[in-house]
Amino acid sequence: IVLTGSDDRLWKTWGFPDGNILLTGEGHTDWLSGCCFRPSGTQLVTSSGDTTVRIWDLSRRGCTLTLRGHSRAVQDCSWHSCGDFVASASMDGTSKIWDVNSERCRYTLRGHEESVNSIEFLPFSSTVLTSSADKTLSLWDVRTVSRL
Repeated sequence: IVLTGSDDRLWKTWGFPDGNILLTGEGHTDWLSGCCFRPSGTQLVTSSGDTTVRIWDLSRRGCTLTLRGHSRAVQDCSWHSCGDFVASASMDGTSKIWDVNSERCRYTLRGHEESVNSIEFLPFSSTVLTSSADKTLSLWDVRTVSRL
């Protein structure tokens, strides 16, 4: 199964080798910039130009949570390997760590001078890697909300 997002505001899961569409999700009001499966495979997270991050339940085929807090388009999203946290990177120059269980922003990472374009949790750690239009990469310890 492959997951894709597009400027048509939809995410799709595709089966291979046939290439048939298995599921389609709609709900964002602007282009999709990122999408990622939860490690358990039961949910996914999407990021969008509409400034939101959304959690989708694949069995219900719908959005179960919309996370709001960025002031500009969200460029990327990533799921932590434990499945309890989601990270987002935004054109507003910040990244956020969201607690999926409490449905709120746990931390806001500030330090890049321009848009944060990508974000990724390092496997089985509390470290996040971000890249920015300011031509820098940063490693963050999300337990202390500090750059490494």
